[in-house]
Amino acid sequence: MDGQSGSAGSPAFAGQGVLIIGGAGGIGANVAERLVAAGARVMIAGRDEARLAAVSSRLGCEHAVCDATSFEQVDALFDQAIAKFGSLVGAANLAGSIMLKAAHQTSAADFRSVIDQNLTSAFAIVRSAGRVMRSSGGAVVLMSSTAGEVGLPNHEAIAAAKAGVSGLVRAAAATYAPAIRVNAVAPGLTRTPMAKPLVSSEVAEKASIAMHPLGRLGEAAEVAAAVVFLLDPANSWITGQTLAVDGGLSRVRPRMKM
Repeated sequence: MDGQSGSAGSPAFAGQGVLIIGGAGGIGANVAERLVAAGARVMIAGRDEARLAAVSSRLGCEHAVCDATSFEQVDALFDQAIAKFGSLVGAANLAGSIMLKAAHQTSAADFRSVIDQNLTSAFAIVRSAGRVMRSSGGAVVLMSSTAGEVGLPNHEAIAAAKAGVSGLVRAAAATYAPAIRVNAVAPGLTRTPMAKPLVSSEVAEKASIAMHPLGRLGEAAEVAAAVVFLLDPANSWITGQTLAVDGGLSRVRPRMKM
């Protein structure tokens, strides 16, 4: 374990089924680790069998291969999790991608890929959760982004997708209340393998850090803690929210250096 996850979570997770799509990624694996430490029965899913197997072996949880952009595969994944656990108390979609290009440099294929990986996958998870979790209740957590909340240059495609996720959260929270709570986490730039190319040079890293009022990039464990918080049945009075975990990027101006 990472030393941070042992105290995470609520006793309400003990013995309960939770499904984590994108569970082999930097944030997803941390979420799974925290939930396992809290006693949850966890299934992680994604497209990379080898990475999923490595994480599930380390944590002692279930894993399944699934393309989260496919409604049919996500339906089958939820059915598999229900068959294994009996019911689900939570589901999180942490699958996604990052692409920074101005609109005029973005091809149709680029745009479709960003929308599919970030918005279509989120919709697919909400759709399946609505089908199988309405009777038992629970929580769904999606992944938005600061880019969907504040204008950032060269973020047009990802901003469109992530703003769509935030809108989806509000509508789905209204549709499925009171049985299913639906929320999202909106991180700033976080140190994960996916984001590594964005800070591959010292200049790029310094520029990214300077945008965040708290003066540093986020860590996967910090975003994971927010995901677990929103999944936690102890926090059952929260729905329809997009929680910024972004070092102040979306709401606070950095202090100007004189």
